[in-house]
Amino acid sequence: MTDPTPDSLVPPIPVTLLSGALGAGKTTLLRELLDARHGLKIAVIENEFAASGIDDQLLGDTPVTVVALADGCICCSIGGDLTRALVVLLERLDAGELDFERLVIECSGMADPGPIAQAFFAEEQLRDRYQLDGILTLVDAVHAERQLDRPLAQAQVGFADKLLVTKRDQVDDARLEALCARLARINRRAPIVLADHGKVPLTELIELRGFHLEGDPDALVAASLIPPTTLFTPSPTPHRHDDAISTLILESIYPLDIDALSEFMNELLEEHGNRLLRYKGVLDIEGEPRRLVFQGVFRLYGFDWDREWGSEPRKSVVVFIGEHLPEERIRQGFARATERRIG
Repeated sequence: MTDPTPDSLVPPIPVTLLSGALGAGKTTLLRELLDARHGLKIAVIENEFAASGIDDQLLGDTPVTVVALADGCICCSIGGDLTRALVVLLERLDAGELDFERLVIECSGMADPGPIAQAFFAEEQLRDRYQLDGILTLVDAVHAERQLDRPLAQAQVGFADKLLVTKRDQVDDARLEALCARLARINRRAPIVLADHGKVPLTELIELRGFHLEGDPDALVAASLIPPTTLFTPSPTPHRHDDAISTLILESIYPLDIDALSEFMNELLEEHGNRLLRYKGVLDIEGEPRRLVFQGVFRLYGFDWDREWGSEPRKSVVVFIGEHLPEERIRQGFARATERRIG
């Protein structure tokens, strides 16, 4: 008899959240992912309001584990059905009753991905055994203009690590360009991928690494489609937007005082935490050879010391995506964190 493998030695199971409005193509995309010849063993949690889910309708004899949450919206099931489903999957995996190495959660069109993502930070058992890889939000090019007037649809875009525009072949170039510009204003951090007649390369669907703490400031900047504003100077041409959710990217070549930064972040989260959908940064801390990386969802955040700067140019980059972002408040707070260095 062999001892069970300690949890600490078991790599966490990557989790992908599929989000998007009703009719955006989530189930079709999931079916393609499960049918593809990638050799991955995938489990699925789906949130269906209907009586039967994709296992009955689409999968046939595909060897995949499907857990259906049929009662209510998945984002309202945190601490309830969704948490139990995640735990049961682990228990059956550990007992040898199931075999999977990746999990996909298909949210209903009415689900807010924020509380779901938050659960993977807040719940200790989930945090230890699962690694939230990213949120993939599908956007229906035909109906997005109207859907994006709703706060929920904007939140689904705002939380995304990648945006997949479907039905592009059903709209003209001008309409598609306007949609992509609007998506970029809401979430400048998420790359936009256009589905080609419903087909998407597998590489666009997995390994999003949206919740990994990695210390590459250039990668954060590169993820934005619009140049970042300067930390201390208001943008000379602030982007116009009518949406409640938007992105703020700040960049500084000055090192930050960690005590002043910590004080400001605590104040910001206390006052505006419920409006901060996603935030992520790579920071140059005064007197510290390593880069500090952090990320958060609402009031929950984590940070870690990453590799040393070495010969690379030192700079700080932070990205905030939120509802009615207090932009000047954020700029002033980060400016205060550098005053000691500048003064």
